[in-house]
Amino acid sequence: MAIFTKSPPRADIDESELDVDKPKRSAAGLPAVVVTMKRGVEAMGIVRATRALRRLNQVDGFDCQSCAWPDPEPSHRHTAEFCENGAKAVAEEATKQRVGRSSSLNTASPTSSSAPTTGLGQQGRITTPVVRRPGESHYEPISWDDAFRVMADTLKGLDSPDQAIFYTSGKTSNEAAFVYQLFVRAFGTNNLPDCSNMCHESTSVALAETIGVGKGTVSLQDVYDAQLIVICGQNPGTNHPRMLGALEIAKQNGAKILAVNPLAEAGLLRFKNPQTPRGLSGIGTGLADLHLPIRVNGDFALFQAIGSLLLAAEDAAAAAGQPGTVLDLEFIERHTTGFADWAAHLRQLDWDGVLTATGLTRDQIEAAADMFIASKATITCWAMGITQHRNSVAMIKEMVNVALAQGNIGKPGAGLCPVRGHSNVQGDRTMGIWEQAPEHFLDSLRDEFGFDPPRAHGLDTVDSIRALRDGKAKFFMAMGGNFVSATPDTVG
Repeated sequence: MAIFTKSPPRADIDESELDVDKPKRSAAGLPAVVVTMKRGVEAMGIVRATRALRRLNQVDGFDCQSCAWPDPEPSHRHTAEFCENGAKAVAEEATKQRVGRSSSLNTASPTSSSAPTTGLGQQGRITTPVVRRPGESHYEPISWDDAFRVMADTLKGLDSPDQAIFYTSGKTSNEAAFVYQLFVRAFGTNNLPDCSNMCHESTSVALAETIGVGKGTVSLQDVYDAQLIVICGQNPGTNHPRMLGALEIAKQNGAKILAVNPLAEAGLLRFKNPQTPRGLSGIGTGLADLHLPIRVNGDFALFQAIGSLLLAAEDAAAAAGQPGTVLDLEFIERHTTGFADWAAHLRQLDWDGVLTATGLTRDQIEAAADMFIASKATITCWAMGITQHRNSVAMIKEMVNVALAQGNIGKPGAGLCPVRGHSNVQGDRTMGIWEQAPEHFLDSLRDEFGFDPPRAHGLDTVDSIRALRDGKAKFFMAMGGNFVSATPDTVG
């Protein structure tokens, strides 16, 4: 059954304080280069900035923490293999500025009314452990021995290991993540919330239940070779700028790009690649061939509508004696289940509901479907504009349904591409940072390290917040991530 809404958008949102300016029509270019160098030099100095940025995303260097876009083959990497966002992230991490060692550090408590909501990281690196004593408004430095003693005394004083929560993010390396989860499970709990709980958990669930693995199915070369790239609920120019370079290559190879987002993304309108003379000159490359200004949470209805139109086109092709022209019937027969039920449902699709839910016209949806029909190799990309909805699992499954119907999995230039937020989100999960680790993983830990890990599922990010709110959690540790900034409703 369809689960999209027929309700109109909310009319009670106060927009009186919105600051609206003319939308940008392009991204990157010379301004991005200027801002990148300015931020890097200010934070790190010329020598340190040059050394750090030259190693960013290089074979003998380190991966950028700002996004999970993959690196090209070593022979195809630029000297400056990073974007403006990546340079800013490195500048904050590698800043020469240090918080001074004083009796009262210039780092106000986050609970203090005087603490800024942004910019704590810009005060500089804290080079010694610090503690905020009860009743105090500021942190003060303590020794490493004292810091470990405070943590150990607190952990030993808990009534249960499950009163402790251990958070981490994709900024953590594989090695550190594995040791971290091993310590936590040896301590006796599976309370291992992580950043993926709040970004692509729905992706992992939806893909595991449809294709058997909660990971994307494409390589960077597939992006270059695709005939159609669909970008849903994602702003590459804002959040994954290096993706624009890959899309530019795909366009040069003849790909079409369909952008599905309530607002037009400047980077998808025109990308001024600062690595090329064309980009620096201001000409740039137009990327999106069609933009669908979809209503928020309308993507489920959109993909059901596209599926319905693909079925209609396949029926017409079959009637003309050309079955399999639109859908990959051999792939469906050999590699899928449930096609007949899916097709029967979509042939009865409520188009009035589709148009209300998407906010689009039928002509717009048919234009998008025509792009699917014309393509023999389609990649569907999505990010948190899809994964953050209550019905996001069903939404992603419908994207998978359309891909399966056309056989767009397991062949060059085609597949499913969830674009994640940190370079090591998937790596951390593979290393065991998961509150619901599978039995075989826990069995392996038992056999290798000689202790029986706890088996009860632990707390994810949302349940961790509830436990902290309700006083059920007495200890919280975060490694490699800012829990407060990464979770919703920060002010509340």
